[in-house]
Amino acid sequence: MEQQPIRDAKTLGVPKMLILGLQHMFAMFGATILVPILVNLYFEGEGLSIQVTLICAGLGTLFFHLCSKLKVPAFLGSSFAFLGGFQTVANLDSGIFAGMTMGEKLPYACGGIVVAGLLYLVLALIIKLIGVKKVMRYLPPVVTGPMIICIGLSLAPSAINNASTNWLLAFIALAVIIVFNIWGKGMFKIIPILMGVVISYVVALILNAMGATNPDGSAIIDFASVQTANWVGLPPFQICKFNLTAILVMAPIALATMMEHIGDMSAISATVGENFIEEPGLHRTLIGDGVATALAGFFGGPANTTYGENTGVLELSKVYDPKVIRIAAVYAIILSFIPKMSAVIGSLPSAIVGGVSFVLYGMISAIGVRNVVENKVDFTKSRNLIIAAVILVSGLGFTNGLTFNIGSASITLTGLAIAALAGIILNAILPGNDYEFGKNIKGDINRGLAMEPMEFPEEKK
Repeated sequence: MEQQPIRDAKTLGVPKMLILGLQHMFAMFGATILVPILVNLYFEGEGLSIQVTLICAGLGTLFFHLCSKLKVPAFLGSSFAFLGGFQTVANLDSGIFAGMTMGEKLPYACGGIVVAGLLYLVLALIIKLIGVKKVMRYLPPVVTGPMIICIGLSLAPSAINNASTNWLLAFIALAVIIVFNIWGKGMFKIIPILMGVVISYVVALILNAMGATNPDGSAIIDFASVQTANWVGLPPFQICKFNLTAILVMAPIALATMMEHIGDMSAISATVGENFIEEPGLHRTLIGDGVATALAGFFGGPANTTYGENTGVLELSKVYDPKVIRIAAVYAIILSFIPKMSAVIGSLPSAIVGGVSFVLYGMISAIGVRNVVENKVDFTKSRNLIIAAVILVSGLGFTNGLTFNIGSASITLTGLAIAALAGIILNAILPGNDYEFGKNIKGDINRGLAMEPMEFPEEKK
């Protein structure tokens, strides 16, 4: 029997809501703390703080929910799109950056993130002035569907790389999720991700205690950071600094993340079955994401972005209540003041993260497929085939992005940004595009471009 969606988690009771929030926190945690870990490699140990990253994710998520009228069940975690920018700033050695330590360069990279976040407000203003319907004319399902598919599939190599560190643990995590999702009863059916993490971590603890190692000889669980971490500590905030060179490196990346934001909003809308692009409105979600990113950068944190991992949890658990996401945000804020607990969760073997990601990342792509199917995109039309083909090849083919220079600054567009721009441009210039968002839904259905094809009963079989 198909599980019915739960839109008000209060019906489950407070204890179950707290557990569901914990599941969302686990889903975002691995990727969110991976960003500061990678940035620290670029800045030779003087990069971003995990504590600051967590509090920025938690507060950013809560601010996003306020901006979106508490309606959109999205979690804002660390954005990977800016990693190339961080690396570029770390390698700057001319002008004011000559002779700087890595720790002195970092605030300038964060200043660029502030400007990138403010660019979201520009797009939000444009949408507010001309209307979301005119903007969405350039983002029909033939564009957003393949984009959602790319978001999931572009993450697939990460799942494989993590899982390959220990296939046994990855398989156990994946198997537990499948078992609880298909055969679980009651509360266990809606927390399969959490059960997969907990059970596989217990197995990892047992194997580690028995002296087992990963295939490469490394320890299954590394407790070194746990032993040295304090129980209580304030996040080490640092105020950003501004420099034109660093801004030109970081700010243009917002072109990519804004396109990803629109794709994520489409994915969440398709998952939950509500059109968040129209209500509360794309301009509101962009403002929430942009200001959260700017504030994070101002206090020395990474850029924020809506997280596909948590969209996967929504699809799997069928619990669509945004309050559960806000509980996860509160958990992240609390953890930012408890370095010891952050280190314990951070000790989660990457293989377990990989096993969980098999489901979460695949779910995102499956949502994209569903978006295309349910909106009846007509692939007998050459224009639709061409648009989808170029989006998929660009999104998956440009694995290292596309780098070009503007003056002395090197700018990298991610594969997803290239795919989004290519899809939008092709949809605008190829003949046959008479799509107007929400004006004539039944006509949209006949053209294969509807956002809500099930609105008319006579269309149902």
